[in-house]
Amino acid sequence: MSEELHDYEALIGSFYSSFSNLNRAGMTKCYHRDIHFLDSAFGNLHGEDVSKMWEMLIARSKGNLEISFSDIWVDENYGGAKWVAKYKFGNRPVTNFVTARFKFSEGKILEHSDHFDLWKWSRQAIGPIAYLIGWTGFFQKRLRAKFRNSLFH
Repeated sequence: MSEELHDYEALIGSFYSSFSNLNRAGMTKCYHRDIHFLDSAFGNLHGEDVSKMWEMLIARSKGNLEISFSDIWVDENYGGAKWVAKYKFGNRPVTNFVTARFKFSEGKILEHSDHFDLWKWSRQAIGPIAYLIGWTGFFQKRLRAKFRNSLFH
C-alpha cells in the first residue's frame, strides 16, 4: 500500500475518532475547504454548512452519542467505511447503520456521502406513524425539509 493510500486510511480513522469524541473541529480538519456532503436526511450540503451540521448533531446529542466504525478501505481517489451511531432522538433510542463513501483531494476529504435507510431510521426515531408512511416520498421529503430547516434556522 502506498504512503498516500495509508494516509487516506488514517484520515478516515481520524475523522471517525474525532466524531466518537464529539470533536467537530477535529472532523472539520479532515475536510477539504470545498467539501461536498450528501446523506439521506440532509441532502446536499457544501462548505461550512457541513461543519454546521456536525456541530448541530453533536450539540443535540448532549454527550449521549456513541459512534463506532469499521471496514475502512481506500484506493487512489476514493475510500469508504461503515459506521454506527447510537443515540436518542427525543426519548427514542436510535441505532443507525451507515455506509460512507469518500473522494479525496489534496490530502483531505473532498466529497463525503452517507447512505442509510431513512425509513428504518424514522421508525426508530419517530415511531408508529413512520412505520406506516415513512417509506413514502412525501414523508421523506418533509423529513429532509425539517432537518435542513433545523440546520439553517
